[in-house]
Amino acid sequence: MSPMTTQSTSRAADLEAISRLVATVEHSQQAKDPEEFLGLFHPDAIWTTAHGKVLVGRDAISEFTREVLPASNWDGRVTYEVAHVLFIRPDVAAVKVRQRYLALGEESEGAPLYVISKQDDGRWLLTACQNTVVVT
Repeated sequence: MSPMTTQSTSRAADLEAISRLVATVEHSQQAKDPEEFLGLFHPDAIWTTAHGKVLVGRDAISEFTREVLPASNWDGRVTYEVAHVLFIRPDVAAVKVRQRYLALGEESEGAPLYVISKQDDGRWLLTACQNTVVVT
């Protein structure tokens, strides 16, 4: 196998893993499951909520998520779609996501940006993330 073929095969595998990561975010939000969601974070991650609350480290993210996610009052469906991936390095990617909350008669949208990092074991983890509400 040529180096170019190996590189494109590796990139395709990374893109698939990134899509699975975003799908797991979607599943954890739909199920309002903080444990599944928190398992996606790097221990030193930074998370900024859609309303500007800055959470530094998995402990702070955990405290906030365990309080807010199970008690969230939206009723409907949430979808997360990978809109764009920019590989900054082979082990770091910026992932633009289209987030939609769909409920009977209403819809809202978010535009999160996830900077994710590939770990030594091959897993991609959320590392520096900004969730942004789209104002129409």
